[in-house]
Amino acid sequence: MMSRPLFMLFLFSALLMGTANGQRKFETSKTLGLTVGTGYYLGELNPTGHFKGRLQPGFGGFLRFNVNRRIGIKASLNRTNLLYYDSDSKDPWIANRNLHFRNAITEGAVVAEFNYTRYQIGNTKDRFAGYLFAGLSLYSHMPEAQIGDVWYELQPLGTEGQSTNTGQGRYATTGFAVPFGLGFKLNLGHFSALNFEWGIRRTWTDHLDDVAGYYASTAVLEEEAGPLAEELSVSRIENEGDLIDPVGQMRGFNDLDDRFAAMTVSFTFRIDKSPTTCWDR
Repeated sequence: MMSRPLFMLFLFSALLMGTANGQRKFETSKTLGLTVGTGYYLGELNPTGHFKGRLQPGFGGFLRFNVNRRIGIKASLNRTNLLYYDSDSKDPWIANRNLHFRNAITEGAVVAEFNYTRYQIGNTKDRFAGYLFAGLSLYSHMPEAQIGDVWYELQPLGTEGQSTNTGQGRYATTGFAVPFGLGFKLNLGHFSALNFEWGIRRTWTDHLDDVAGYYASTAVLEEEAGPLAEELSVSRIENEGDLIDPVGQMRGFNDLDDRFAAMTVSFTFRIDKSPTTCWDR
């Protein structure tokens, strides 16, 4: 037979474990979010300027599983639209290059979030919190450039000679990235919240803008890839030196991978608990 002190200790431990398990279960939640925002990139047409460019609207959505009041896991699908012109640059060499592009990047990501303070959506005692996040994403993209009123996909054209027998193969239009950044969560009521977020994506491509290395021979491009590839490869206002054909001259910085960022506002709401849940139970 179990002695009374041991029985009381066992009962107390069981109650404590039950309370802890119940608390962990109570702290978990699932939320959906709808996102709007804008984005920018860092690359050949914008080497160092955060928050610069002709900012375009973007959108997305996510599902977040809150493990507890400090840690969450978020799966998201987002569209980030980029639009850049060399002519907007204050750098005279970049402005003279006179290239431009747009790119609609579709990204699926899974990230882990860490709240600075205890936070629970809808909880009147945890009304707001800052957070950090990092994870992994898979994205697809296709840079385009415009002639007249028509936008043309650049990757199939091989504007740096990728489509000719003197160049390498065409670059990939899908890839992995590492998203990381920070945000702020603010409760609106018993079941909804606003999230404000900034995050940058570290990629392993130099072709979000279709600009990476050196000019290909315009004669070779015209003969093997067509006049459209030639026209979209070179748009310089003035030639460098006396050479009409810019083959071998620098078009981009082939040792610098492109990065892109998103700045978003999200409306978030709970999908697993009634808003009448008692937060202090």
